[in-house]
Amino acid sequence: MDNSRFEELFAGAPLMAILRGMGPERSLQVSTTAWDLGIDVVELPIQSPEDVEALRVVAAAGRERGKLVGAGTVVSAEHVAQAASAGAAFTVSPGFDLDVVRASQDAGMPSLPGVATASEVQLARKAGLTWLKAFPASLLGAQWLQAMRGPFPEARFVATGGISATNAAEYLQAGARVVAVGSALEDPTQLPLLASLLDRAARP
Repeated sequence: MDNSRFEELFAGAPLMAILRGMGPERSLQVSTTAWDLGIDVVELPIQSPEDVEALRVVAAAGRERGKLVGAGTVVSAEHVAQAASAGAAFTVSPGFDLDVVRASQDAGMPSLPGVATASEVQLARKAGLTWLKAFPASLLGAQWLQAMRGPFPEARFVATGGISATNAAEYLQAGARVVAVGSALEDPTQLPLLASLLDRAARP
Protein backbone atom coordinates (compact mmCIF):
# COMPACT_ATOMS: atom_id res chain seq x y z
CA MET A 1 0.00 0.00 0.00
CA ASP A 2 1.07 3.54 -0.67
CA ASN A 3 -0.24 6.94 0.45
CA SER A 4 2.62 9.07 -0.83
CA ARG A 5 0.09 11.16 -2.78
CA PHE A 6 -0.30 13.21 0.40
CA GLU A 7 3.11 14.70 -0.41
CA GLU A 8 1.45 16.47 -3.33
CA LEU A 9 -1.83 17.14 -1.51
CA PHE A 10 -0.08 19.01 1.29
CA ALA A 11 2.52 20.72 -0.89
CA GLY A 12 0.75 24.08 -0.75
CA ALA A 13 0.66 24.63 3.02
CA PRO A 14 1.43 22.76 6.27
CA LEU A 15 -2.16 23.21 7.47
CA MET A 16 -5.39 21.28 7.09
CA ALA A 17 -8.80 22.52 8.21
CA ILE A 18 -11.19 20.12 9.98
CA LEU A 19 -14.87 21.03 9.87
CA ARG A 20 -16.85 18.78 12.21
CA GLY A 21 -20.64 18.71 12.39
CA MET A 22 -21.23 22.17 10.95
CA GLY A 23 -23.85 21.25 8.37
CA PRO A 24 -23.65 22.03 4.65
CA GLU A 25 -24.08 25.82 4.76
CA ARG A 26 -21.69 26.54 7.62
CA SER A 27 -19.15 24.02 6.32
CA LEU A 28 -19.09 25.81 2.99
CA GLN A 29 -18.61 29.19 4.68
CA VAL A 30 -15.70 28.01 6.85
CA SER A 31 -14.14 26.11 3.93
CA THR A 32 -14.20 29.30 1.89
CA THR A 33 -12.50 31.14 4.77
CA ALA A 34 -9.82 28.45 4.93
CA TRP A 35 -9.23 28.52 1.17
CA ASP A 36 -9.04 32.31 1.16
CA LEU A 37 -6.39 32.08 3.90
CA GLY A 38 -4.32 29.76 1.75
CA ILE A 39 -5.27 26.54 3.52
CA ASP A 40 -5.88 24.35 0.49
CA VAL A 41 -6.85 21.08 2.16
CA VAL A 42 -10.11 20.62 4.08
CA GLU A 43 -11.42 17.55 5.92
CA LEU A 44 -15.04 16.93 6.88
CA PRO A 45 -15.66 14.10 9.36
CA ILE A 46 -18.64 12.00 8.27
CA GLN A 47 -20.63 10.68 11.21
CA SER A 48 -24.19 11.43 10.06
CA PRO A 49 -26.18 11.79 6.83
CA GLU A 50 -25.95 15.58 7.24
CA ASP A 51 -22.16 15.29 7.44
CA VAL A 52 -22.10 13.32 4.17
CA GLU A 53 -24.26 15.98 2.50
CA ALA A 54 -21.93 18.68 3.81
CA LEU A 55 -18.99 16.78 2.34
CA ARG A 56 -20.78 16.56 -1.00
CA VAL A 57 -21.43 20.33 -1.05
CA VAL A 58 -17.91 21.34 0.01
CA ALA A 59 -16.22 18.82 -2.30
CA ALA A 60 -18.18 20.22 -5.25
CA ALA A 61 -17.21 23.78 -4.32
CA GLY A 62 -13.62 22.69 -3.84
CA ARG A 63 -13.44 21.19 -7.31
CA GLU A 64 -14.54 24.52 -8.78
CA ARG A 65 -11.64 26.23 -6.99
CA GLY A 66 -9.12 23.47 -7.51
CA LYS A 67 -9.12 22.59 -3.80
CA LEU A 68 -9.03 19.13 -2.25
CA VAL A 69 -11.60 17.96 0.27
CA GLY A 70 -11.32 14.77 2.30
CA ALA A 71 -13.58 12.68 4.51
CA GLY A 72 -12.65 12.25 8.16
CA THR A 73 -13.53 9.78 10.92
CA VAL A 74 -13.60 7.02 8.31
CA VAL A 75 -13.70 3.80 10.32
CA SER A 76 -15.43 1.29 8.02
CA ALA A 77 -15.79 0.20 4.40
CA GLU A 78 -19.24 1.80 4.45
CA HIS A 79 -17.69 5.14 5.34
CA VAL A 80 -15.22 4.72 2.49
CA ALA A 81 -18.09 4.16 0.06
CA GLN A 82 -19.93 7.21 1.40
CA ALA A 83 -16.79 9.32 1.08
CA ALA A 84 -16.23 8.22 -2.50
CA SER A 85 -19.84 8.88 -3.52
CA ALA A 86 -19.67 12.37 -1.98
CA GLY A 87 -16.59 13.25 -4.01
CA ALA A 88 -13.88 13.06 -1.35
CA ALA A 89 -10.29 13.21 -2.55
CA PHE A 90 -8.87 11.30 0.44
CA THR A 91 -9.89 9.70 3.74
CA VAL A 92 -8.68 10.21 7.30
CA SER A 93 -9.16 7.79 10.20
CA PRO A 94 -8.69 8.16 13.96
CA GLY A 95 -6.97 4.78 14.20
CA PHE A 96 -4.96 2.30 12.18
CA ASP A 97 -7.10 -0.26 10.29
CA LEU A 98 -5.54 -1.85 7.24
CA ASP A 99 -8.94 -2.94 5.90
CA VAL A 100 -10.08 0.67 5.82
CA VAL A 101 -6.79 1.79 4.26
CA ARG A 102 -7.10 -0.89 1.59
CA ALA A 103 -10.76 -0.08 0.84
CA SER A 104 -9.93 3.60 0.50
CA GLN A 105 -7.00 2.91 -1.79
CA ASP A 106 -9.12 0.59 -3.92
CA ALA A 107 -11.66 3.42 -4.25
CA GLY A 108 -8.94 5.75 -5.54
CA MET A 109 -8.52 7.78 -2.35
CA PRO A 110 -5.27 7.82 -0.35
CA SER A 111 -5.86 6.99 3.31
CA LEU A 112 -4.38 8.82 6.30
CA PRO A 113 -4.64 6.45 9.29
CA GLY A 114 -4.25 7.53 12.89
CA VAL A 115 -1.37 6.31 15.06
CA ALA A 116 -0.45 6.90 18.69
CA THR A 117 2.28 4.33 19.42
CA ALA A 118 5.60 3.24 17.98
CA SER A 119 4.08 -0.17 17.26
CA GLU A 120 1.35 1.37 15.11
CA VAL A 121 3.87 3.51 13.26
CA GLN A 122 6.03 0.44 12.63
CA LEU A 123 3.08 -1.59 11.32
CA ALA A 124 2.00 1.25 9.07
CA ARG A 125 5.50 1.64 7.67
CA LYS A 126 5.68 -2.13 7.15
CA ALA A 127 2.48 -1.87 5.09
CA GLY A 128 4.12 0.78 2.91
CA LEU A 129 2.41 3.84 4.35
CA THR A 130 4.43 7.05 4.70
CA TRP A 131 1.87 9.63 5.83
CA LEU A 132 0.30 9.10 9.24
CA LYS A 133 -2.03 11.05 11.50
CA ALA A 134 -0.60 11.62 15.00
CA PHE A 135 -3.74 11.51 17.13
CA PRO A 136 -4.59 12.86 19.63
CA ALA A 137 -1.65 15.21 19.20
CA SER A 138 -2.38 17.38 22.23
CA LEU A 139 -2.19 14.34 24.49
CA LEU A 140 0.78 12.77 22.73
CA GLY A 141 2.66 16.08 22.88
CA ALA A 142 5.22 17.60 20.57
CA GLN A 143 7.97 15.49 22.18
CA TRP A 144 6.27 12.35 20.86
CA LEU A 145 6.88 13.57 17.33
CA GLN A 146 10.52 14.21 18.11
CA ALA A 147 10.85 10.71 19.57
CA MET A 148 9.37 9.09 16.44
CA ARG A 149 11.75 10.88 14.10
CA GLY A 150 14.67 8.74 15.27
CA PRO A 151 13.41 5.23 14.47
CA PHE A 152 11.05 6.30 11.68
CA PRO A 153 12.73 9.07 9.68
CA GLU A 154 10.61 8.34 6.59
CA ALA A 155 7.30 8.85 8.40
CA ARG A 156 5.37 12.05 7.66
CA PHE A 157 3.07 13.06 10.49
CA VAL A 158 -0.10 15.16 10.41
CA ALA A 159 -0.62 16.37 13.99
CA THR A 160 -4.33 16.31 14.79
CA GLY A 161 -6.38 16.83 17.93
CA GLY A 162 -6.19 19.88 20.18
CA ILE A 163 -4.19 21.91 17.68
CA SER A 164 -4.84 25.64 17.47
CA ALA A 165 -3.17 28.64 15.94
CA THR A 166 -1.35 29.20 19.23
CA ASN A 167 0.38 25.82 19.41
CA ALA A 168 0.58 24.79 15.74
CA ALA A 169 4.11 26.14 15.29
CA GLU A 170 5.35 24.04 18.21
CA TYR A 171 4.22 20.83 16.51
CA LEU A 172 5.67 21.86 13.16
CA GLN A 173 9.01 22.64 14.81
CA ALA A 174 8.91 19.23 16.54
CA GLY A 175 8.68 17.45 13.20
CA ALA A 176 5.05 17.41 12.09
CA ARG A 177 4.80 17.97 8.36
CA VAL A 178 1.22 19.23 8.67
CA VAL A 179 -1.01 20.40 11.51
CA ALA A 180 -4.78 20.03 11.36
CA VAL A 181 -6.82 22.83 12.91
CA GLY A 182 -10.54 23.08 13.56
CA SER A 183 -12.09 25.61 15.92
CA ALA A 184 -9.28 28.12 15.31
CA LEU A 185 -10.77 28.81 11.90
CA GLU A 186 -13.92 30.17 13.53
CA ASP A 187 -12.08 32.47 15.96
CA PRO A 188 -11.34 35.77 14.19
CA THR A 189 -8.53 36.56 16.65
CA GLN A 190 -6.63 33.46 15.55
CA LEU A 191 -6.97 33.91 11.81
CA PRO A 192 -4.06 36.38 11.56
CA LEU A 193 -1.92 33.90 13.52
CA LEU A 194 -2.71 31.16 11.03
CA ALA A 195 -1.86 33.47 8.15
CA SER A 196 1.43 34.33 9.85
CA LEU A 197 2.19 30.64 10.30
CA LEU A 198 1.65 30.11 6.57
CA ASP A 199 3.92 33.03 5.76
CA ARG A 200 6.73 31.62 7.92
CA ALA A 201 6.34 28.16 6.41
CA ALA A 202 6.61 29.61 2.90
CA ARG A 203 9.91 31.29 3.59
CA PRO A 204 13.06 29.52 2.34
